[in-house]
This record gives sequence, C-alpha cells and structure tokens, in this order.
Amino acid sequence: MKSSFKVKKGDQVQVIAGKDKGKKGKVLRVDRASRRVVVEHVNMLKRHTKANPGKGATGGIVEREAPIAVSNVMVISGDTGRPTRIAYRILEDGKKVRSAKVDGAILDQ
Repeated sequence: MKSSFKVKKGDQVQVIAGKDKGKKGKVLRVDRASRRVVVEHVNMLKRHTKANPGKGATGGIVEREAPIAVSNVMVISGDTGRPTRIAYRILEDGKKVRSAKVDGAILDQ
C-alpha cells in the first residue's frame, strides 16, 4: 500500500518535536516506506570515514543529515512563515492544490 504524505520534497518545514525542535529547513528527501524525511541542516550526524585511495576519498569526519519522522515536522506557510497544517482545494480551473490552513496561502506553484 502506497502511503501519501502532505510533506513533499522541496517544502520548507519546521521541526516541532525532538532535539532539533524549532529549526527550519528544506526537505531534501522523502522516504514513504519508513515514513521519514531528510531536512537540510537538521538531525546532523557525524560519520567517521576511512581514506580510500582507489576511489579518491579522503578520510575524516563527515557531517550529514539523518532522517526524522514525518510526524515531527510541519510545513511553513509561504505568506506568514508560520507552521501550518495542509488542506487541499480545487481551483476554478479544476486543478487540485495544497493550501495552508493558517492563512489560506497556496503552497503548490
């Protein structure tokens, strides 16, 4: 069964729970199977990597984003910059778009 999310790749979101609560960032990746999202500069982890001369990789400590649960983020409305729930509306031309509940702003372009 394919699950549907109201959060999409490229959305600006705010973390509402966890150690990074209050941070904002752009959604880089959505994993529907595990119900997780990767947000830019949120839930950073350090990976100690070994040098690999064959692949040209240098060793050291690499920082990257780890996934967080989709329930811990809320989409930010474009007009007010506040976190909001998502509603769906059908425009006059019959197109279905996502809109912000807090101010009615249309999130899809």
